[in-house]
Amino acid sequence: MNKKITVIGSLNYDVILKIPRLPFKGETLTANGAAFSAGGKGANQAVQAAKLKTPTYMVGCVGTDASADFLVNTAKEYGVNVDYIRKVPGSSGMGVINAVEDGSVYACIVRGANFEVTKEDVDNAMPILKESGVCIQHNEIPVEIIAYAIDKAKEAGCIVSFDPNLRPPLWKSLDEAKAEIEYGLSKCDILKISDNEVEFLFGTTDYDEGARLIREKYQIPLVLITLGKDGSRAYYKDLRVEVPGFVQEHKIEPTGAGDTFCANSLNYILEHGM
Repeated sequence: MNKKITVIGSLNYDVILKIPRLPFKGETLTANGAAFSAGGKGANQAVQAAKLKTPTYMVGCVGTDASADFLVNTAKEYGVNVDYIRKVPGSSGMGVINAVEDGSVYACIVRGANFEVTKEDVDNAMPILKESGVCIQHNEIPVEIIAYAIDKAKEAGCIVSFDPNLRPPLWKSLDEAKAEIEYGLSKCDILKISDNEVEFLFGTTDYDEGARLIREKYQIPLVLITLGKDGSRAYYKDLRVEVPGFVQEHKIEPTGAGDTFCANSLNYILEHGM
C-alpha cells in the first residue's frame, strides 16, 4: 500500500471562546478567554497525519482575506503539502467554538471558501491520489464534490475514509440529513462516526446495534465509533475492538479530538493494512 494520505476538505480559521457555561437567551456572557488557531476538519486531519511523519497532501480552498495565508502557512509548517490548496475571492472558512468548562463544545462554522472546491480541484489532485494509500473525506465541502471526490479516489486505488460530521442542524429534518451523506456511506471503505451521530441516525445508544445497522445497510468494511470519555470501538468483519477512555488529570478542551483520532487510525491502517 502507498504510504501517503490525501485529505480533500475544509480549512477554517477558528475562534475558540472559553466560557463557564452557555449564555441564556438575550444574555451577554463574559468569556474567560479566547484562542485563535487554524482548524477545519480537513486541515486538522491533515496536520495530525503529517505530525505522524506520514507524507500528507491537503486539497481545498482558502479565501483572499487575512486568515488565508495563516491557514496555508500553518499547515505547511506542520509538514502538510499545500500545493493543492487554491485561493479564491472572498472569505476563508471560519469556526466559532464555545468551549465550556465541563469539556462540552458548541460550535458554528462559516462555509466560506470551503464551498468553492470544484471537480477541477479534484481532477488536478489525481496524481497525488494515485500515490496515496488513503483518501480522507468529510462533510464540510459541497455534497456533490464529496461524491465526485470519492469516485475519483476509488478510481485512483485509494482506501476511502468518510467522516460525515453528521450533527442534527435545527433547520434540517432527519431524512434530509441522511440523504446528505447517503453517497459517502454507500461508497466508503472506512466510516468514522461518533456516538451522537449513531444516536441521531438510528435512535439508539446501543452502539453495537448501530454499527450492525450501518454495516448491514451500507456494506462498509470498517466502522469506527468514538464514544467521548468512554473511548472508542472498531468493527471489522466479525471483530469488535474496544479501547476504553482514560481519566485526564486536567480538563482538556476537546476541539479537533475526533479529527486527531481519525488521522491516527488511518495512519495505523497505512502501516499495517486492513
